[in-house]
Amino acid sequence: MRICDTLNRMSTFTVNLLGCGSAKPSVRHNQSCTVINFREALYMIDCGEGAQQQMQRMGLKFSRLRHIFITHLHGDHILGLPGLLQTLSLNGHCGKVTLHTFREGIKLIDRIRAFFGYELGYELEYHELKPEEGVVLDTPALTVNTVPLNHRVDCVGYVFREKERLRHLIPDMLEYHQVPIAWRPRVKAGEDFVKADGTVIPNCHLTRPATPSVSYAHLSDSAYVPELAEKVKGVTCVLHDATYGDDRVQLAAERGHSTARQAAQLARDAEAGKLILTHFSSAYRSEAPLLQQAQEVFENSMLANEGLRVALD
Repeated sequence: MRICDTLNRMSTFTVNLLGCGSAKPSVRHNQSCTVINFREALYMIDCGEGAQQQMQRMGLKFSRLRHIFITHLHGDHILGLPGLLQTLSLNGHCGKVTLHTFREGIKLIDRIRAFFGYELGYELEYHELKPEEGVVLDTPALTVNTVPLNHRVDCVGYVFREKERLRHLIPDMLEYHQVPIAWRPRVKAGEDFVKADGTVIPNCHLTRPATPSVSYAHLSDSAYVPELAEKVKGVTCVLHDATYGDDRVQLAAERGHSTARQAAQLARDAEAGKLILTHFSSAYRSEAPLLQQAQEVFENSMLANEGLRVALD
């Protein structure tokens, strides 16, 4: 996995950090928003204030936004949503956008639309969330499921898992065994090739193993829940609530948040490849101590920051 501010090569799965602050406004951080770029389709997680501007700064095209996933109904996670939905319409967005949120979130958006009297020029589909584990999106290439978190209101995390990729064809071997073009998608999918005379050419003679699939767990906002480690076991990258440091452990528990060290403990126990710390309290002038505390437990930890892109493949 490669971490960078700008991507010098094409990545099929990129985590874009648009906002990593918490509830109280800060001049250093936007409120919560993350956008997953998976094969050029965009999947937004939460939509705090400033999300639209940050999308433009990062060159993320509104026209490619397909799904919006809301973790919970606190203002710092949803107050950018009404404006974004209207902007999509003003930009002539085509196709469908699916909003995944709780029932009260659906009611809120409907009331806001009615109050301002604006019609959307595209189809907005609602998918009502339940505060429990379940699959919310299943495509030929990607699944997204929810995991319940421990916050002051109903709250879920999201786990994105890329499905198994296709194998890599070996051109010389395809030519040698005279594999017709019509057969090649089946070979790429893992089938053995059967010649006209019945001879079977094993797939391993015609292909190389597929590039490993990647996965991403988004766990914010939440108090420390050790049991979550099993639900996100082995993910390529986990983003976790790190609102506070060691100096505010009790406050974190009271407010339904985690410390950086607790986030690192979960990443370690989950055997994750990388940890991104996020949702920083405005009480800290620098997040450097939080990073240090996390790295004492899980070395491959990093701080979220507006404009950061993390390529997972």
